[in-house]
Amino acid sequence: MSRRLVPEGGPSLRDWLGNEIFSRVAGPEGTENRTRIHGTPGPRWFGPERPVRRVHGDAAMFIGGLSALLLQSLHPLAMAAVAGHSGFRGDPWGRLQRTSTFLAITTYGPARNAEEACERVRAVHATVRGTTADGQAYSAADPHLLCWVHVAETDSFLRAHQRYGAHPLDDEQCDAYVADMARVATALGVPDPPTDVAELTARLAAYRGELRATDEARSSARFLLLNPPVPLLARLPYGVIAANAVSLLPLWASRALWLPRLPALEGPCVRPLGTAVTAGIRWALKPSRDAA
Repeated sequence: MSRRLVPEGGPSLRDWLGNEIFSRVAGPEGTENRTRIHGTPGPRWFGPERPVRRVHGDAAMFIGGLSALLLQSLHPLAMAAVAGHSGFRGDPWGRLQRTSTFLAITTYGPARNAEEACERVRAVHATVRGTTADGQAYSAADPHLLCWVHVAETDSFLRAHQRYGAHPLDDEQCDAYVADMARVATALGVPDPPTDVAELTARLAAYRGELRATDEARSSARFLLLNPPVPLLARLPYGVIAANAVSLLPLWASRALWLPRLPALEGPCVRPLGTAVTAGIRWALKPSRDAA
């Protein structure tokens, strides 16, 4: 018999913690969505051997996702679109749940469902447009802006996986991951997305002259890192995730956002804590052996 850390008859500690994390990330329809995504027959965009499945199924995504949001905010037009239309401050969990569901559908779901999910996102993007405080027009459907969001996300997810993932990719698999992500980007309206790491690196560098931290970007960073709507018991592990998300950023990016960093301490202190918290999340989300 297994030893439990909760009262007899209740869920195991792993099951309880895993359910808490999953419900926060996937939302009230998470279990139903998971069953439909994985259980519906039909061809997929990505087979079980594709690296996108390994990356998006690993707990390192918690760090990579937060780092991606910080990096994406450094494009003033992207930040203006988020600040003006996403409602992330009023419903941050809802936004996370919609994003995680989209990633799950496009990564693991039937091809027809992935195509429908991308069509819905494109329809939403078509309605998001406006003008920044300094008079610049923006549109979420702008291919140039879509490409920035895509490359920042792809780079952040991949770097987080290589640093904190249970099974980092080799060089060939890293290129394949970028190619997998390009499949989704194309469906979202990104023209000619990068298909390997070298192209991804070059594309990121090409945006450098457009990037800067606006007041909205710095305010968003403070909200995400210092005032997240997480339960009290989750504050410490979330703080570790936040510190490691910042450590993934290029140094110029964290400086632009006025985020404190001590690079000399990241190797011996920050990263080991990030690895430990990521391993803990991975353990909690893994199905318990004594569930039967």
